Amino acid sequence: MQEDMGMTRYVTDRPEREEFEAAWSAAGVTCIFQNAGEEGQSLKRMIKRLARFTYATDMMPEFWCKAARPDDIVNAKQEGTRALYFSANGVPLDEQWISVEEELRYIQIMFQLGTRMMHLTYNRRNMIGDGCAEPANAGLSDFGRSVIAEMNRVGVIVDCAHSGWQTSLEAARVSEKPMVASHSVCCGLNEHIRGKPDKVIGAICDTGGYIGICAIPGFLGGSGDINAVLDHIDYAAKKFGVEHVAIGTDTAHRSSAYDQEAEKIPRQGAKRTAWRYFWPADDPMFDPKWKEESKKLSLAWTNWPAFTIGLVQRGYCDEDIQKIIGGNVMRVARAALADTGDWKPGS
Repeated sequence: MQEDMGMTRYVTDRPEREEFEAAWSAAGVTCIFQNAGEEGQSLKRMIKRLARFTYATDMMPEFWCKAARPDDIVNAKQEGTRALYFSANGVPLDEQWISVEEELRYIQIMFQLGTRMMHLTYNRRNMIGDGCAEPANAGLSDFGRSVIAEMNRVGVIVDCAHSGWQTSLEAARVSEKPMVASHSVCCGLNEHIRGKPDKVIGAICDTGGYIGICAIPGFLGGSGDINAVLDHIDYAAKKFGVEHVAIGTDTAHRSSAYDQEAEKIPRQGAKRTAWRYFWPADDPMFDPKWKEESKKLSLAWTNWPAFTIGLVQRGYCDEDIQKIIGGNVMRVARAALADTGDWKPGS
């Protein structure tokens, strides 16, 4: 009920839809990478969320589409509509461990269903590598190297946003196509497990990829507001080149009726700690200061025009701004599909 309310209620509820469409209009955004796969490797769990967003695009064709190719995003822009480009917070695995080939076969299936980017790990360790919260920081597994090779072959962007530093570094060294940390921060400004040190960012950039700067106050540090986002963009652009930085807010539209609707869900008893999250107990994200301040910091993705204005104020030229607010993502999306047999430029 909670997922349906948050992910699909705007499809059937008129006031919700009006608010949702107004939020997109305010943002001025043509396309976003939409997490359409639950955190983890379970195919069934991933398909559940993929179905919800596929349903949303199927039922609102006049408003947006599910983009399968970068050209679909360009067309949406030209036609004045919008698009979702699907990503997943995990790599789908068979979880039978009979052979490498059988374990990897669902990567192509998810690609054929529209998924264009996948996290190697979430916060915990899995068979691919260590997540960002694992203190061992053990790196990429041998199996993980096979996963990246298959993602490269199929045309799925390798994302290490939630991966450990060593896993991210080793993934960049083996990926034959541009890979990304889609929503992260620069540890050179604020060291955090969800950020990336310069050495890791440099390796990602060497693949032709980018680091996307998120809008989570506890990760950004400093003022935690839009100026902090711009500080991290500045840092990455000056250190690694404007071609290798993007914006990956990690924030989504939240209905004004969310809390009211949530009250309709039957109360449950005490819950066990969610396995997937695995955050250190003293993580700044849990600081009450950020919980209150984040309500005032205007970091919602609907305030996207403010990022553009901020970049103008900091002296970026139009060409560089275009790269940061979408051009670099489009370049990597095209590179991921190159030489896969499924897409040709202009097709």
